[in-house]
Amino acid sequence: MITPDAKLKENLFDKPETAPTRDGFGKALLELGESNPNVVVLCADLAESTRVLPFKEKYPDRYIELGVAEQNLATVASGLATYGKIPFITSYATFSPGRNNEQIRTTIALNNVPVKIIGSHAGLSVGPDGATHQALEDMALMRVLPNMTVLSPCDSEEARKATLAAAAHAGPVYVRLGRAPTAAITTAETPFAIGKAQLVWAGEHAAEVAVFATGPLLYQALCAAKELEHHIPVEVYNVHSVKPLDVEELADAAERAGAVVTVEEHQVAGGLGGAIAEVLAARCPVPVEFVGVKDSFGQSGEPAELIEHYGLGKSGILQAIQRVHTRKTL
Repeated sequence: MITPDAKLKENLFDKPETAPTRDGFGKALLELGESNPNVVVLCADLAESTRVLPFKEKYPDRYIELGVAEQNLATVASGLATYGKIPFITSYATFSPGRNNEQIRTTIALNNVPVKIIGSHAGLSVGPDGATHQALEDMALMRVLPNMTVLSPCDSEEARKATLAAAAHAGPVYVRLGRAPTAAITTAETPFAIGKAQLVWAGEHAAEVAVFATGPLLYQALCAAKELEHHIPVEVYNVHSVKPLDVEELADAAERAGAVVTVEEHQVAGGLGGAIAEVLAARCPVPVEFVGVKDSFGQSGEPAELIEHYGLGKSGILQAIQRVHTRKTL
């Protein structure tokens, strides 16, 4: 059952509303534009795709178009941040942080300046654009950097909250967004905080598997939990804060359940799966199954079929839960 304090959409499993997570970012920028004159936006010739066009039109003096020059995107933003601005830089995640990783490392993370890096069109859900545009390594690139916070919102509303939280955070932040419309899971009242995971599903009996999911695939994890409702007791956590992780909460959940499944639209190596494995190895070693991309690039296709092809959908999560439950009971 959905936990009473989760405040998720009531029609979640019937006819869920859908919207891209990038839409929530665009809405939050307009809120920030009105409330904070130090917020500025820098873009790499993708204003419409990254949803910063409304900000550009309303606040033209606080918008800088860098063109197709992602290295400059990072370095100009670091300079602005040094002088008191709160810069948001936006591009496709394959280009930022993909192309400009060295500039992000040296001019932003090393100097610990409050640049907010928005990696749009991340994951397989870019679809027909194919492997060159499907960022599957971006969280790993950002997670390894000292001083960097990494947020992966599950839906458009949570992306709005993540953007507002990023603006208020003192250091650099990476926010991961998607292009494809995905299920609206949360509401305006759903809690959100950097560094905190949220229990969003718990059965009537003690959990025998804990599922830690990040990004829009949280919806697939909830669908799997619902299907197993009368078979395997499962808890599902929304891990929107990939760095810092909610180590205490997640380790406690893993210890109680005795088995874990991680779910992400990203490479398992270096992503949420890798981060959780590090925690469990140090705190409470238990059987783990990883749902994510496993050492391969993406390919062209429709978002939904790619999610299924790479085993990231409900069926793949169900199989992972069943496998880890079997391993636990052997």
